[in-house]
Amino acid sequence: MRYRVWHRTTYTYSDQVEDSVGLYHLVPRDLPWQQVHDHAVTVQPPPGDIDPDVDYFGNAATYFHLTQPHGTLVIEAAGDVEVQAPTYDESALAQPWERARPLHHPEVPGAWRAVEYALESPRAAHVAEATEYAAASLTPGRPLGEAATDLMRRIHADFAYDGTATTVTSTVSDVLRARAGVCQDFAHLALACLRAHGVAARYVSGYLATQPPPGKQRVFGADASHAWLAVWVPGTDEWLAIDPTNDQWANDRYVTVAWGRDYGDVSPVKGIIFTEAKNSSLRVQVDVAPIEG
Repeated sequence: MRYRVWHRTTYTYSDQVEDSVGLYHLVPRDLPWQQVHDHAVTVQPPPGDIDPDVDYFGNAATYFHLTQPHGTLVIEAAGDVEVQAPTYDESALAQPWERARPLHHPEVPGAWRAVEYALESPRAAHVAEATEYAAASLTPGRPLGEAATDLMRRIHADFAYDGTATTVTSTVSDVLRARAGVCQDFAHLALACLRAHGVAARYVSGYLATQPPPGKQRVFGADASHAWLAVWVPGTDEWLAIDPTNDQWANDRYVTVAWGRDYGDVSPVKGIIFTEAKNSSLRVQVDVAPIEG
């Protein structure tokens, strides 16, 4: 599938911002199953300094510095991305999940690269409740693909999707207590569950192409960014991408932008402003449209 991806972030302030420093992760990754044909990001007002770079995790990360006073900041990204459904080595997915613990099996090829994804991170704390919840899926000797899929399905069944139940700063404990959240929360919960048992898994941010209800037309800008996770498949270069929010493995409807330990590593836009403004508002618009032919 080929998509036209559009993402606009608009900040509006109650007073002039005198100085602003920011960082954005908005350019999709080029991957074996994903090709970025063209992509551009514009910032208004234009930054005095802008520096496209690649971060520690291999994501496109751009720093910008605005010294022109402004009451509104608009960051708009657009591009064409072609995606294929990832494929996996079935025999590798059939090995016991315990093999996907790089700290326990440093002899496995590639284990050293996966170690950091098996460690606790700020937004995926190894709380006792997550360890206990995961144990029902991670039974001794269970195949890795089966165990990860079972955990994904249980989270989907046991937790309600509710945009009012959590905030961007909610913790894994908050999600477990509320039994509800959004895609970011479910990805963090699954990461905490797996990593608490030593399994390496990473947070993935991007977009999911959605379909309008039957008989309805697509509404431009009504989509949203999305989050899921990917589990290390030892002995290969593969990571099994699973989506607890939608109870499915990632397929050709998923556009990958960035990955890291958790949301804090790959937030679409973040920064620091210098202003006397007392209030601000944020509006995010996303559109993921299939390109016919």
